[in-house]
Amino acid sequence: MAANLVFEKLAPFFEKELQLLRGDEEEVAHVRRELERMKAFLSEADALEEGTDKEVIVWVKQIRDVVHDIEDILDEYMLLLTHNHGEGLYGFIHKMSCCIRNMKARYRVASKVQDINSRIRSICEGHRRLRQHFGTNEGSSYSSGSGNLWQDCRGDAMFLDQSDLVGIDEPKSKLVEWLVNGGLDLKVVSISGMGGLGKTTLAKQVYDDAEVKKHFIIHGWITFSQSFKLESLLKDLIQQLCRVISKPVPEDVDSMSTYQLKITIKMLLQRRRYLIVLDDLWHIHDWNAIIHTLPADKEGSRVMLTTRNAELAFSASIEPKCEGAVYNLEPLPLEESWTLLCRKTFRDNTCPPHLEDICKQILRKCEGLPLAIVAISGVLTTKDRRRIDEWEMVLRCLGAEIDGNDRLMNLKKVLSLSFNYLPYYLKPCLLYFSIFPEDHAIELRRLVRLWTAAGFVEEKQGKTQEEVAEDFFNQLVNRSLIQVSGTTSDVLDLQAMPLTKFPIEVANLYYLKYLSLRKTKIAAVPKFIGKLLNLETLDLKHTYVTELPVEILQLQRLRHLLVYRYEIESYDYFHSKYGFKDLERIGDLQSLQKLCFIEVDQGSIMLAELGKLTQLRRLGIIKLRKEDGKELCSAIENLKSLRALSITSIEEDEIVDVEHLISPPPLLQRLYLRGRLQTMPHWIPGLHSLVYDGDTLCFRAGGFKKLNCLCLDKLDELKLVQVEEGAMPCIQKLSIQRCKSMLKLPQGIEHLTKLNVLELFDMPQELIWTLGDVPHKFISQPCPGPDGHGEDYWRIAHVPEVYHTYWADGAWQVYTLEALRSGESSYWPNNIISSERLQTCWK
Repeated sequence: MAANLVFEKLAPFFEKELQLLRGDEEEVAHVRRELERMKAFLSEADALEEGTDKEVIVWVKQIRDVVHDIEDILDEYMLLLTHNHGEGLYGFIHKMSCCIRNMKARYRVASKVQDINSRIRSICEGHRRLRQHFGTNEGSSYSSGSGNLWQDCRGDAMFLDQSDLVGIDEPKSKLVEWLVNGGLDLKVVSISGMGGLGKTTLAKQVYDDAEVKKHFIIHGWITFSQSFKLESLLKDLIQQLCRVISKPVPEDVDSMSTYQLKITIKMLLQRRRYLIVLDDLWHIHDWNAIIHTLPADKEGSRVMLTTRNAELAFSASIEPKCEGAVYNLEPLPLEESWTLLCRKTFRDNTCPPHLEDICKQILRKCEGLPLAIVAISGVLTTKDRRRIDEWEMVLRCLGAEIDGNDRLMNLKKVLSLSFNYLPYYLKPCLLYFSIFPEDHAIELRRLVRLWTAAGFVEEKQGKTQEEVAEDFFNQLVNRSLIQVSGTTSDVLDLQAMPLTKFPIEVANLYYLKYLSLRKTKIAAVPKFIGKLLNLETLDLKHTYVTELPVEILQLQRLRHLLVYRYEIESYDYFHSKYGFKDLERIGDLQSLQKLCFIEVDQGSIMLAELGKLTQLRRLGIIKLRKEDGKELCSAIENLKSLRALSITSIEEDEIVDVEHLISPPPLLQRLYLRGRLQTMPHWIPGLHSLVYDGDTLCFRAGGFKKLNCLCLDKLDELKLVQVEEGAMPCIQKLSIQRCKSMLKLPQGIEHLTKLNVLELFDMPQELIWTLGDVPHKFISQPCPGPDGHGEDYWRIAHVPEVYHTYWADGAWQVYTLEALRSGESSYWPNNIISSERLQTCWK
């Protein structure tokens, strides 16, 4: 009864409140529809802001502000609707209570919604006025003459004199080599890097190089822009090609369709060795629109492109019908940056001492970007050298200088171009970095959470918001807009995992340094391996991989390449090892230090490539033919850093011809020759280390003249060592370790007059007995000679330091024979050494 009474009194109030709510719902529905329309518009309008009329920019800004306000209001509105009031009488009373408390909030939301609708109507009216002012063609209303000015500014990079350039010699030389050398297949050479690094300048220097001009019969250059028209580019290229080959331009070229223009270009280029430069490419579809126009006949033709998009550069390099290479242009190092700053700022190319510190601080902000250094140098030239406060002002207010100084306008345009060309969904993600302090480390996982919370990321089919956010991050990296300072995911060890295919997820690990797929069942390496530009180690031991894709040549930081397996099931000692087939141009991998095992049965070209790998420390070669021995020796001559070399002939009775090697690598420590030797190579005695598995080892007179240190370790079959007088005349240290069959000292050791140290490590007791009376604690059967010394003591009496090491009582006991010379039989007082320290001492 009481409940009914309360309801009767409050019913009119709630009826009015519900009517207000229904009105809210209609207004909110209208606002939602407008929000979707505005977001769709902004996704297109973002690309129009650079160079558009100021009224249009203001109008776009108003729409963006309204969108943000609408999102806030909708969040507030949804919050008012999410209260759970429960059921029954209690729920009814709770609902009435909430309605009373929320009435003020509801009126506030309703008022905001009405205000938003009013602003939307005002913006629409402004749009109509703009259309009347600029004409009915909306596309033309956003164009501006400033675009032409911008093109002129960017084109200036093509007219720089080489004397004005710094740090260009090495990349230019590399690119010229890539263009001129190589096979007859069409090759695509990409120059990739962020805006302002000088990609266009470098490409123009290469394009104008005398050797390049002489090598290519026909050449052309086309520059892409933000709003390029494909037909115009194709017509321009036709005119250039006709001019080079002294052929008249087709009269109907202006009326040709895109298809006809492409056919004309293909006909002009066919059966000619050409070089075409595509400058400032931005999108994959732009590349696809051009590449199929260029014939891929085997004339040794080349395409060179410049781009800020690393993914585009990689995609171009793996084009199915041609070869590819990517040159990642890096910022200038500090020394070259300083040279450029001084050259552009001071007439005498020298910085005054009192300005050096401030100039170096300004230079650090340029981050090695040539365009930034040149632009800021232009500002510094206007400052009084005597007033350091003016220079400090530039340092403190560099951001304001970029906005307000006409000398920095070109810098601003170049850098903002990358931003303006971003898809609409990436722009807020990039701008979000501005909330972090300068030089602040940002963890990716935290950034992903912040982007998601800010509403920048929406779920896509099959992907979580976090996965989409990581895709956004990778896109910004590929566009050279952000740099990764470090990563904790640079090692991926999948050894012995149950894998039969190369994991495709690896393709996104751009910063991976170490990848091991050892002992898996994979048999092929995909082309996307070329995307892992930071990879240093690729371990494919004991897999079924026998070929590598040409894209692996993109990995300029690769240091260790291990691809081989042993066939154990049907064991054939000689044919048990499998490597990978030769890879043309493997010499491009200049950072390689370890390469095992490569099959060289395809001829001498491959061996010549190996000679370019001057950083190699370990090299494994199999399937060597006798006729290729000379070429192999020539390659080995260049490998001055080689420590280990393994050579296996193609058949067991095939001769391993290494006689042509004039001198072995100076640092060579291990040499494995498997096959048939006609004679012992003449250079073997010149080695600094020796590996042997026979039972008798003889050092002939005159052999090993430069050897200083000799270690005989774990030669299980070795019984007798003979040293002829005149052998090893410079030997100073001799170590004999774990040779369990050796019962006597080397015969002729007395001839080694310069021997200072003799170390006997874990050797048979019988050998030690021949030296003299040693402590009974370690030797169970001493055997002294007539003078108390062993029968062979006289052979080592001239050696200052003789050590013998045993394992006893849980430690290595080191015994010196020095005591024997004084007639004592006491062991070395510092006789106990830990096994860990001993390993360091002896190895």
